[in-house]
Amino acid sequence: MWAEPALAALVAAAVEANITVSVAESLTAGMVSASLAQVPGASGMLQGGVVAYQNSVKAQLLGVPAELLRTRGAVDPAVASAMALGVCNAVGSRVGISTTGVAGPEPHQGKQVGTVFIGVALDGEAQAYEYHFGGDREMIRLQAAQEAISLLEQVIKAAGEQNL
Repeated sequence: MWAEPALAALVAAAVEANITVSVAESLTAGMVSASLAQVPGASGMLQGGVVAYQNSVKAQLLGVPAELLRTRGAVDPAVASAMALGVCNAVGSRVGISTTGVAGPEPHQGKQVGTVFIGVALDGEAQAYEYHFGGDREMIRLQAAQEAISLLEQVIKAAGEQNL
């Protein structure tokens, strides 16, 4: 998935900057967390994660408003942002990354296969990014996990620079 040297550098940068990270995953179902945890020393930055495949888990464990899930559906930028903030609150991390989307094989709640939102939270502020990936179910999930790690890398770099 990700080259080990790149993941090791990401983990080292987070540890050096004293940046803690948590992950809330729906469509990637733990792929992001597993990728980070394969690096020795990841425990210095990775606080924990939640696989929130069902809306009830998004609401109960991550604090995503049930009304938001009911009216907009799970594949939505506001849901991705709420998931990222929610996992930070749940585990006490400075940075949160979330993934939600449609891996297929069928569209879901009016969203096309390959539609993905990745949420990023830093110090209580969150934003979401929209993607449209191609390929089969596994390729879409893999691309989403890779992009989430890429965004995490950017956030850790920016947050580390703020700490200087």
